Amino acid sequence: MGDGGFSHLPGSDPAIGVGARAQARPRRRFFYVPVPVKYAFALSLAVAWLGFSIWASGRWLHDLAAWAGWAFAIIATTFIAYIPGFMNAFMLGTLLTDRRPPRRPPASYPPVTILVAAYNEASSIADTLRSISLQTYPGEIEILVINDGSTDETSEVTTRAIRELGWASGHSARLLVGIENAGKAAVLNRGLAQARHHLIVTVDGDCWLAPQALQRLVERFLSDPRGTEAVAGSVLAKNSRNTWLTRAQECDYFHGIAAVKRMQSMYHGTLVAQGAFSLYRREALERVGGWPDCVGEDIVVSWGLLKQGARIGYAEDALVFTNVPERLGHFASQRKRWSRGLIEAFQAHGSLLIHHRMTTLFIWWNLLFLPIDLAYTLIFIPGIVLALLGNFQIAGPMTLLVLPLAVAWNLIIFAIQRRMFEAQGFRVRRNAGGFFFYALAYSLLMHPVCVWGYINELLGLPKTWGRRAASRPVETYPSLIEVDAWQITPEHPDPQHVFIGQAEPSARALDLEIPAAR
Repeated sequence: MGDGGFSHLPGSDPAIGVGARAQARPRRRFFYVPVPVKYAFALSLAVAWLGFSIWASGRWLHDLAAWAGWAFAIIATTFIAYIPGFMNAFMLGTLLTDRRPPRRPPASYPPVTILVAAYNEASSIADTLRSISLQTYPGEIEILVINDGSTDETSEVTTRAIRELGWASGHSARLLVGIENAGKAAVLNRGLAQARHHLIVTVDGDCWLAPQALQRLVERFLSDPRGTEAVAGSVLAKNSRNTWLTRAQECDYFHGIAAVKRMQSMYHGTLVAQGAFSLYRREALERVGGWPDCVGEDIVVSWGLLKQGARIGYAEDALVFTNVPERLGHFASQRKRWSRGLIEAFQAHGSLLIHHRMTTLFIWWNLLFLPIDLAYTLIFIPGIVLALLGNFQIAGPMTLLVLPLAVAWNLIIFAIQRRMFEAQGFRVRRNAGGFFFYALAYSLLMHPVCVWGYINELLGLPKTWGRRAASRPVETYPSLIEVDAWQITPEHPDPQHVFIGQAEPSARALDLEIPAAR
């Protein structure tokens, strides 16, 4: 499931130039249900399920109160059963009514700048660039690889790839090298300052783009309603067969994350345009000050756009495959960063909780993750231990009420994802063991890790990106150095030394470009 190989490479669409938003008339529908009506249906289903859960759990609530007190009983049942049940019911109602509008090819395709932030990606950056070189996108593409002070051979590998790959006409690639490790937000902002085009796409240095990924991402942006300022691509696991943990994460990306993004985008507000593969309008990024200096730069910049009234879409068929953590320690560090990013988003844009729009529900939803994670960590997991010892006061038959809804929406999203996946020539491979772990134990691993992340952020502990240093203000760093990949012996700057004659930080090299082919 999720990382099957190509059964074919889709052919290129005819090159039809560079330009405007899609103009094709949408196909008529015999019966159209407005999005607010779908929202009301999903909300009604969730409220009805919540009411049924409260009624059905009356005996459990009283027994639990007699055993541990009313405060404990109410907190436990609310955050272990009632709210998760509400969320599952809302998800189910949304997926049942989700009918994605078709992507419409525009009369011409606008030029795009791809920013590839790379730190110590010598083992994967060549594959990432190869996947970009295979894109079927008919418009102009500028690729900026920004080496964030890597200490390995990222620059040398990138240089060879730029020189050796078969770039299409209208595609160009440049390598920009930072003297020191500045952090992802800082180098993305530097890349934004160097970019020549108004549509900005971010790609991580260890990702593989499906051949039509960029084209589908741009088409979704051009086909979505007015006010769309960003579109998130669909991220899946690339190394899903390596360990038991990557197998479980394959299901998380293929089921859980995909379902959440479909749900949020249906109501015009995907909460995270993730850095691994997303498209932004340059003007929108500049309006919110670019990527902020934090570990959760993608969620914070996304919430900044939402606060200004922007719409963020989701291109479910714009596929990119990324390396997910293979070891438990790396996985915990990643999810801890995600949790810290959520706290950062609330600190920067907490006023979204009172915005009058459908997606405000999901902001509250994210706020409730904090007590849910605490309840599962401090109450439910110990309750499972008690159940194994014969005490079913916490983890008992009533806690199973949420399972039918979870099974239902997982089956629906699997059918949706499989149709989309196979339509692009990929094969959904069996992953029974990974799904079994994902369904039964994955969340029990996630909740304590998330709590760890919340505590780290609230205590103000140092922020890191694994081996990558935390971001610092751009002004404290030397400028980027451009490496001429077409020299016989390209000169790669040593990250340990500062070079003389660099461009000013504010300079934008709009007319300096290394052609992708000569």
